Amino acid sequence: MGVVIKQSIKGTVVNYLGIAIGFVTTFFVITAYLSQEEVGLTRMLVDAAILFSSFAQLGTSSSIIRFFPFFKDNEKKHHGFFFWTVAVPLVGFIVFCGVEKLLHGTIINTFSKKSELFVQYYRYVFPLSLFMLYQTVFEANANVLMRIVVPKFVREVGVRLGLLTGYLLYGYFHIISLDGLVIIFCITYFLAALVDFIYLLTLGRISFKPDFSVFTKPLLKDILFYTIFLLLNAITVNVMPLLNTFFVSASMGLSFTGIYAIANYVATVVGIPNRSLNAIVQPGISEAIKNNDMSRAEMLGKSVSLHLMLSSALIFFFIWINIDVLFEILPNGDNYAPGKTVTVILGVSNIIISTLFVGSSILNYSKHYYWSLLFTVLLTSSAILLNVLLIPRFGMPGAAISNLVSYAFFYTSMLAVVWVKLKIHIFSKAQLKVLATVAALFALNYLWNSVVSKNIAAISSGSLVPIVADAVAKTLFLGAVATMVIYKWNISPDVSRLIEKVLRIKKKTGSA
Repeated sequence: MGVVIKQSIKGTVVNYLGIAIGFVTTFFVITAYLSQEEVGLTRMLVDAAILFSSFAQLGTSSSIIRFFPFFKDNEKKHHGFFFWTVAVPLVGFIVFCGVEKLLHGTIINTFSKKSELFVQYYRYVFPLSLFMLYQTVFEANANVLMRIVVPKFVREVGVRLGLLTGYLLYGYFHIISLDGLVIIFCITYFLAALVDFIYLLTLGRISFKPDFSVFTKPLLKDILFYTIFLLLNAITVNVMPLLNTFFVSASMGLSFTGIYAIANYVATVVGIPNRSLNAIVQPGISEAIKNNDMSRAEMLGKSVSLHLMLSSALIFFFIWINIDVLFEILPNGDNYAPGKTVTVILGVSNIIISTLFVGSSILNYSKHYYWSLLFTVLLTSSAILLNVLLIPRFGMPGAAISNLVSYAFFYTSMLAVVWVKLKIHIFSKAQLKVLATVAALFALNYLWNSVVSKNIAAISSGSLVPIVADAVAKTLFLGAVATMVIYKWNISPDVSRLIEKVLRIKKKTGSA
């Protein structure tokens, strides 16, 4: 697990570099130079493209991880496995373009009343979808080859820089029109897919020549059945992360979508470690289950769950204690302040997802993967029902609550099946230490606010400088306390060793 942790840390560093760029883009560019409706438009275009590309994949990104062990052979360049990962999504894209034609009128009518601007630019969803589709497929190929950093750099840093360039050219320099901004979106994702493809070629381990001899009848049957399952699964599971955006846009309008998008962006930071750690550990889980090594699968599951619970809970805590300051320094922050509650609710939801997600990976790579289809249908059905009931009553927080409740039900149900069918569980006593640590940090935060922040706010005379300085000091202090507790309590041996390594580096630097 130490190797996995090291590789995931590299990916996480890249993710947070992207987050830093995204933070500047979101907090100092988008909210300053785009209207709430324009923010909502860009969010809708990206989410619609993600949804369409998810269907068109025909489950390829998951199939790559599940079936790569059957093709794995460095000398034979994995029997032309790469060819199939490119060909199948192309077929899927063509098929779903046809499906969209049948549903085009319904889609336009749904958004025409409250989100007319989205309807105006809807045609750009198709090229965006194609480029996102192959970017995801190329990333999955890199993951099974244990090369995650470059594709992550492209997605988290390259794409964000491209989008930031578009925002500045449109909103700050006024060089391009809104049409030009949307076109830059398309160009950015095209270049991202192209760079990932070139990177795969440089590895010298892929081939476009398919090897049909690998396809035994049992394997072919398994691939076909799994693909059909993933297609049905995608109709439900891939709708969920985007469902709230569509409901808010259709029910409330793009301006509210813009507010929701900013709140969701802040909350998404909680789940960043989930992307790296799960991406690197999934091939190991897949291979362990293929070899019927359930003890290793459980070991990986427990370790991933612990580290993601620790990281996501701490990130959420630091967002929580600074949320007022975040929205204070946000340009036009008063317009986006209604999103505070949404940020908190979605943050809790991301903790649940991060902690329990590995359970769904274990189930999906086992022979009992079809169970997840039932739960994803229930997940989407409950989310749609809750959105219909809660958005009219609570507005945007209603959408966030529907997300939280639906995911909590989904993952706990999934874990129950994993335990019953595979006798695997992902929980450990160390997670109780995580909960105790975070609870103690909340208590210390309350004391700090009562003794320090209260007095600083009283003498600040409306100035942000002392308030921001207080927030920075509090964050550094509580961060140091959290680090000390994690190390002294040895919540995670891997994290403790990392802390020791960092402290040794600092000591050497100081002595020099």
